[in-house]
Amino acid sequence: MANQDQFLQTIKEGYSFKGETIKIGRAVLDSKPVEGADIFLPLKTFNRHGLIAGATGTGKTKSLQMISEGLSDASVPVLLLDIKGDLSGIAATGTVNDKILERAKLLGIDYKPQAYPVELLTLTKSKPGVHLRATVSEFGPVLLSKILELNDTQAGVVAMIFKYCDDNKLPLLDLKDFIKVLQYISAEGKADIEKSYGKIPTTSTGTILRKVIELQQQGANDFFGEKSFEVEDLMRISDDGRGMISILRVAELQDRPKMFSTFMLQMLAELYATSPEEGDLDKPKLVIFIDEAHLIFKEASKVLLDQIETVIKLIRSKGIGVFFSTQNPMDIPQSVLGQLGMKIQHALRAFTAVDRKAIKQAAENYPETGFYKTEDLITQLGIGEALVTALNEKGIPTPLVHVIMAPPKSRMDILTDAEVTSLTSSSKLVNKYNQEVDNESAYELLNKKIEVAQQRSVEIEQMQQQAKEEKKAASKPEKSWVDNPVVRQAGRTAASILTRSLLGVLGLGGSTRRRKGSLF
Repeated sequence: MANQDQFLQTIKEGYSFKGETIKIGRAVLDSKPVEGADIFLPLKTFNRHGLIAGATGTGKTKSLQMISEGLSDASVPVLLLDIKGDLSGIAATGTVNDKILERAKLLGIDYKPQAYPVELLTLTKSKPGVHLRATVSEFGPVLLSKILELNDTQAGVVAMIFKYCDDNKLPLLDLKDFIKVLQYISAEGKADIEKSYGKIPTTSTGTILRKVIELQQQGANDFFGEKSFEVEDLMRISDDGRGMISILRVAELQDRPKMFSTFMLQMLAELYATSPEEGDLDKPKLVIFIDEAHLIFKEASKVLLDQIETVIKLIRSKGIGVFFSTQNPMDIPQSVLGQLGMKIQHALRAFTAVDRKAIKQAAENYPETGFYKTEDLITQLGIGEALVTALNEKGIPTPLVHVIMAPPKSRMDILTDAEVTSLTSSSKLVNKYNQEVDNESAYELLNKKIEVAQQRSVEIEQMQQQAKEEKKAASKPEKSWVDNPVVRQAGRTAASILTRSLLGVLGLGGSTRRRKGSLF
């Protein structure tokens, strides 16, 4: 009993915070929840990022859902990257059953099912929801070169293309604009651009074009274009004062890592670039949850990993927190894992020697405790139970604690197609972003320029041909009436008659027949 008193005192001291908090469950000792040992998470340190880990079916997605609800109740907007497609139920009221009521009683909470304000987002035209887009110009030469995995020479060509388009007022809105400029500087505009910006290697433009086409094949045409999504719309508060939960459903992108990398790079860069420095706020401005993050880190390019690491280190000063939900903490690169202050570890399963080694490494990532054998407990946790540690206001890790997690208040299942249609049809953002926009940009402007140049070329050719014909005509002597064939024939006839007449007078003409009286 003394051990339990000490445990209760440790929990109360470790999990009592100033400011707003979210209750996530109750602490467990010797397989029993301890009354009064309620576990809270401080909103103040949610910008220090976090991890929710656990094997399939252990309850990590429901923990993510429950924490998102708590943030929304505290007027904190949330962005969920739903890779499996099973989080849309937050928009619907939960269902009460005996298991939920039993858990609520165990945790000393009054369970009241409710729906939460939700905005469904999509990166493709095939899914209902707010269509997220960004222009090529907004993406910028640096990020575009990174996502295309270009070398320094090729990246220099991309930078020159952006400079050329800026100088000549050629907006780069979608990928067809960028492709058109690539083709133009390799053909009609080659001399023009090389005169102002230097020689362009043909091999570089060819390589860039092939990589852009590869990006198009992964669906990037749906992402690049207008109307650009404004990240401020991720930070909205609903009419009832709760934080809006934006759910980006990206299940179809599991086999298109470049498309997902493109979105992640642009979103993180845009959030960092547009958000002002906030320092330590009482609660975050936005919390991002990336579900099934192991799929991202497994397929992501080195560029994306570097970008995530950089943003994780810097974006917390903007009041933005990023949480990763994955199967094993070892799925997260160590450089990123070291930046995650809050950790919620659900059960891991040890089926092989490799699994046991991974569990041992996972246990070493958590604070030492005299109340549990962490390495053993990780494999013994039940569904909806987790080991929890967070950061207090001073940035010090709280004691590691075994927690029975509270159930979500919203539906623990997905929305039906009819419910999705109803939700999107009433969305203000759908009306704002889903209209097709195709403003005049580099593609149209260069086509006009090429058309004008071709027309001018035809006119010049015609003028040159006309000049040649006039010059040729001018070099010939003028014809007189004497040159007329009729006149020439008449002249020849008259000359013949005159000649015969003269010969006759001289006695040299006439018939060749012998005259009368001739001696011969």
